[in-house]
Order: sequence, then C-alpha cells, then structure tokens
Amino acid sequence: MKDIARRAGVSESAVSFALNDRPGVSDITRDRVRRVAEQLGWRPSTAARALSGEGAATVGLVVARPAATLGVDSFFLQLISGVQEVLAERQLGLLFQVVEDVEAECAVYRRWWAEHRVDGVLVVDPRTDDPRPALLADLGIPAVVTGGVPDPESAPRPGLSTVWADDAGAMASVVGHLHALGHRRVVHIAGLPGLAHTERRIRTLRAEADRRGLTEVRSVTTDYSDSEGAAVTRRVLGSQTPPTALVYDNDVMAVAGVAAAASLGFGVPDDVSVVAWEDSALCRMVHPWLTALSRDTVSFGRTAARELLGLLDDGPSGTVQVPLPRLIERESTGAVRGAASG
Repeated sequence: MKDIARRAGVSESAVSFALNDRPGVSDITRDRVRRVAEQLGWRPSTAARALSGEGAATVGLVVARPAATLGVDSFFLQLISGVQEVLAERQLGLLFQVVEDVEAECAVYRRWWAEHRVDGVLVVDPRTDDPRPALLADLGIPAVVTGGVPDPESAPRPGLSTVWADDAGAMASVVGHLHALGHRRVVHIAGLPGLAHTERRIRTLRAEADRRGLTEVRSVTTDYSDSEGAAVTRRVLGSQTPPTALVYDNDVMAVAGVAAAASLGFGVPDDVSVVAWEDSALCRMVHPWLTALSRDTVSFGRTAARELLGLLDDGPSGTVQVPLPRLIERESTGAVRGAASG
C-alpha cells in the first residue's frame, strides 16, 4: 500500500478506500490508484490480517503431478497428515493445490505472493534442474523443500530449509537383498522422470549393479499409476529373458504388478520377486505380502512443517535428514530357482 500511495501521489488511507471500494475518494483518484495497483501486480488479499501486516496464517503446498495419480498414492496423504498435525498446533491453515507442471506451480507462487495468500510454502518433488528455490528466494517466501538432497558445495539459502531421505542408501539395501537371493536380472519400475529422487534411485541402482558385476539391471520410468505399473510389468515379463526381480517405486504399482504377473502365469516369488518402495496397508492386503521399504511418512510431514514454522519464527535455515527407510522382508521375495544365495 505504501508503494501504491507513493506511485499514485496519494495517502495510504486513500489507497485503502480506493482498493476496498469505500467512499472517501473521488472517482478520478480511485481509477488512478487501481491503475497503479495493477501495474505493481497487486491483488486483493483473502485474509484481512495480511492487509494489516500480520500474515495470512496459512501455509501453501502445491503438487505438480497428474491429479489422477494422487488419489491412489498413500505417500501424499500421510505426508499431509503429518503437516496438518503440526500446523493445527499453531492454528495455521493449509492451502493445497494440484497443477500440471512446475511452470504452473511457479505461477501459483507468484500469485500467492501478490495476493498475500500464504506465509510460507512446503515444496515437494524436487527436480534435477529446479527453478523453484531461486524463485521463492526472489519472492521472499520462506520454504522447506522435502526430499531434496542438499548440495554440499552451495551455501544454504536464507529462508530455505531442506528435509531429505537417503534414497541412495535405501536402493542399495534393496539391491543387496536381491543379490543375496541370487537375482541377477532386475528391473526397477520407477516413478516420474526428472524428479530428483527418481534420478537418485536410478543412479544408485546402476552403481550397485556395476559394483556387483550385474549387467542385466535397468530402470523404466512411469507416472506412478497402477495402469502404467501393470503395463510395464507385462512388457518386461513378456521379453525373451524376463527379469527375476522387480522393484516398484510405490505400493500401488507393486500391487498392480503382482496382478499383471499372475495374468501372465508368473508366480510371486517362485518366478519373480517383488519389492515395493513404500510400505502401506496395501502391501499386506495382497497375496503374497510384499517386501517393502518402510518409513514414517507422517513423521516426515511433521518434520517438514516444524522446519517451516522455525523459518516463520525468524529462525535460521537448515538441513534435516530423516531416518533411512527400513527394508521389511516378506513373502514376495525369494531365492532364484537353481541359484545359490549368498
């Protein structure tokens, strides 16, 4: 309001009257103030406290994924549950939006900044070339990136914290487990390409395969949906030399993969072993129960929310690593027929 008043050559009270369509200024002044406000990118705040400088009492979360895939993904539901637990303690709201891509997500941040909609944001699904941290720093919006690995060569950005999990270590534990069971042909049915954690898992799989001399190990990216998980499963199992083990980047694809394998006559784990990245109730509702990587995603959400509240309280930015996901061995993984384990 100060900027608009200075540019329009009027008082701040006149700006308030004009923008809130209240009497007290002439039509000429009202039009001039609104033109200046439009030039400066001002939009009406949806929270009265934002206009008085007290903040919006709201945290934002934007997810740039196909909306159809979110409804079956337990990870985000658990993450949001943890976030909401912490925000409720401070009587803060959560503004959630789903968009098609990162460009649209950045547009949402610009709009929220102009409208004073949020005090800070939680950023998910870090990209390999991610424009969001720099944009949020330019806008001055405090943010916590969940899932990104901090760059040891870069100084932390003020107002930007990171909460991350060791995807590389988790993938190494999966490869070690399958290798010990005699598996030498492994296909990783991965999530969306371009996501930082997808790329880390793919790189780690290749590195572990090279270290162990495994030449028939590869990754195939998908959109995380059950339909793509099943389709890729049918394709790789229908090849001339099908894999003996499949690693899925979420529980939904793993369950769909078990059904797809059965439709082709493959038994689990007799013909093909299956590992799910995210443990959930689904992994214990299919037969056989699925070997899976387990982590406390609700706690992950709590940690991210607490880090953001720290930034909102003018605390320093920082980096927090959550515990390494634990591999829970169940009936869906077994030794390769005719292979000596160890």
